[in-house]
Amino acid sequence: MAIDKDTARRVAHLARIEVAETDLDPLAAELSAILGFMEQLAEVDVAGVEPMTSVTPMKLKWRVDEVTAGGQREAVLANAPDARSGFFTVPKVVE
Repeated sequence: MAIDKDTARRVAHLARIEVAETDLDPLAAELSAILGFMEQLAEVDVAGVEPMTSVTPMKLKWRVDEVTAGGQREAVLANAPDARSGFFTVPKVVE
């Protein structure tokens, strides 16, 4: 699948990154190469291959799942840049 200049411009807009007009052609080529590699990977037969979390076999450590009362509101809110009435305060992001 080939990505054209207009599609690269739209992807940059959706990703909220500024790309100069002169950089759109190289970006389109890079995106096309990435998609080509993904298509190549899709052709690989992985039937019967177990998923793995690491290239070396290892067991994850288990811990006891304990329910605690928490009670650390002040300690947690001390890390917040702005906290009001016991809550994190964040800027409005809805457009």
